Amino acid sequence: ENLKQFPGFLEFVGIGDPVLVDGTQQVANNLPVFSAEPADYGIITILSTLSWGLGYFGVPQVLLRFMAIRDPQEIKISRRTATTWVIISLGAAVLIGMTGRALYPTELLTASASESVFILMSSRLMPPFLAGIMMAGILAATISSSDSYLLIASSAVAKNLYQGIFDKKAEDHQVMRISKITLLLISLVAIFLALDEESVIFQIVSFAWAGFGATFGPLMLFSLFWRNTTKEGAIAGMVSGGVMVFIWKLLLKPMGGILNIYELLPAFLISCIFIVVVSKMTKTDPRVQEDYDTAMKELNKLNQLN
Repeated sequence: ENLKQFPGFLEFVGIGDPVLVDGTQQVANNLPVFSAEPADYGIITILSTLSWGLGYFGVPQVLLRFMAIRDPQEIKISRRTATTWVIISLGAAVLIGMTGRALYPTELLTASASESVFILMSSRLMPPFLAGIMMAGILAATISSSDSYLLIASSAVAKNLYQGIFDKKAEDHQVMRISKITLLLISLVAIFLALDEESVIFQIVSFAWAGFGATFGPLMLFSLFWRNTTKEGAIAGMVSGGVMVFIWKLLLKPMGGILNIYELLPAFLISCIFIVVVSKMTKTDPRVQEDYDTAMKELNKLNQLN
């Protein structure tokens, strides 16, 4: 009952629906913007929401930032800075969504339209000059993220797949050509997806987030905290996690019920199981274990100094 007093909150988090008459949301004086009865916020929804945090362990651009740290002693301050920024940015996103729902309840009736709440508020509430800066910020964030993903994908295909597996003697100009072709193909796919005006960016991001998290997240954790992880176990974990995201999303989740949980969580667990089982069945490289022990000793020394 208390949540119903916050305009837009119930609909924003997906547990209530606006009252519509002929497709128009009804807003009455002295009443909350959304007067629908809240739906049941069950354990499946709670677990699905919490499992979003697992994706951070496998996001390439986040991992690359930590790998690029010049001094291991900077890891602690980097971790604190990153965590603080995530809290601020995600908290601001929630507040923007709730405020936009309260201010413009009749203009954000679809999931696709609701994703433009920041643009709508900027153009309505700010002078043109400041609104332009806000729009430029959106473009900057979009370009920053998209070019990172494009470079990661193209380099992975060109270096890891083409040169690493199919043609180990490939010269630099051949690798560069494959990288450019991959970049072009991915860009064309992105343009095709963007042509659909009713597409929901959040759903696409959710699927990609699950793919990254389930494919690379478990491997990163086991590589850091379990010295017996093998190469075969790592490959099995990546393949099983990535495949399970597709299986759960496309085949199992539509069945509903307990299977309606966010695909990242079951895929993450499946990947962990495969890493452990396959690593137990295969032989660990002594050199890898030696490197792991050396790294852990250095880490313990840093922790003692701090």
